[in-house]
Amino acid sequence: MSKKGFCEFYKKLYWGASVKKHTVVKWKLWHGSGQFGIFCITRATNGIDQLDIINCAFLKQPYFRQHPVYIYGIAGGYEEAMDIVLRISQEASLAGKDGRLLEYLDSVG
Repeated sequence: MSKKGFCEFYKKLYWGASVKKHTVVKWKLWHGSGQFGIFCITRATNGIDQLDIINCAFLKQPYFRQHPVYIYGIAGGYEEAMDIVLRISQEASLAGKDGRLLEYLDSVG
């Protein structure tokens, strides 16, 4: 029986420049350990939006053990997370998928 983590990671995960020790950060997120200042770019759970930016502290909630969140990017702060979303948006526009971020991310990863 395999144990589920608190999250799943995008194959081509986006990283903020200030985030160091990528393997440790991923391990802590998967196990629901706390980390100060880490923000995650995730698939929105409300069915209306495309992406959410959440502080990793939310992943410590037991709900995410049963419903793991899908992480597209990891940043060292909220502004850096906004920069990653902007980068994803620019890449989607260049690929001809203006405003369709999830469609772009699913097609390349």
